[in-house]
Amino acid sequence: MCGRYASSRQPEDLVEEFEVRQPDLPRLEPDWNVAPTKEVYAVVERPPSGEGRSDGADDAPERQLRAMTWGLVPFWAKDPAIGSRMINARMETVAEKPAYRRAFERRRALLPADGYYEWYPTSALTRAGKPRKQPYFIRPADGGVLAMAGLYEIWRDPERAEDDPDRFRWTCTVITTAAEDSLGRIHDRMPLMLTPDRYDAWLDPTTHDRDVLLDLLTPAAPGRLEAFPVPTLVSNVRNNGPELVEPLPLSDLPEDAPAPTEGRP
Repeated sequence: MCGRYASSRQPEDLVEEFEVRQPDLPRLEPDWNVAPTKEVYAVVERPPSGEGRSDGADDAPERQLRAMTWGLVPFWAKDPAIGSRMINARMETVAEKPAYRRAFERRRALLPADGYYEWYPTSALTRAGKPRKQPYFIRPADGGVLAMAGLYEIWRDPERAEDDPDRFRWTCTVITTAAEDSLGRIHDRMPLMLTPDRYDAWLDPTTHDRDVLLDLLTPAAPGRLEAFPVPTLVSNVRNNGPELVEPLPLSDLPEDAPAPTEGRP
């Protein structure tokens, strides 16, 4: 699964990377320890006047940068707390599962990240006698943006009035797949990343064909990503800062933890 990631780029950088066309941008603080239920950036294509609408407005869609809560709340959910358990959608079932099916057909997104974290269970023990889990940071080898394939939903709060600007809740999830060999030693799942040549097709809200969409979701080619161990500080969500993605000296690595992997820029 993908349960933590880093997102430190400014919105202006994302505008250039994803060719966002909206005039007003959301602004989130750089976050090196993004956890479920936090606000994150999401790139979508929607009508410019479509605030809270899910009915396919007539206005031509534009590329937008949105701030959304990580943890998808289906439009039919009675309790938005379900979102904390829906941070990932498996590629193998995303087109069929009721929680994701409609969003997969109509509301797809790109979730920009610097990289993501996974934890490897080692044979070393903590002071409490539990297995020590060594965190790794996994990022594009070329230093670029990791564009994770995602879905989003718009949940309407039935307890709020029609004129309440907070009556709509925008939420998202990351699509995951089986990890490629070099990363599978650390964890068996990874987020699906999309290359720039597939951004347009993935975000196009007029495409509903499941087979066409699934064909866009191919795992990252071996070597596109690199992984290296980082301090266990990241294991506590209250810690946040660029020091979380600093490579851990190999001398501090548990003996049975995987060595860093090198990608190809």
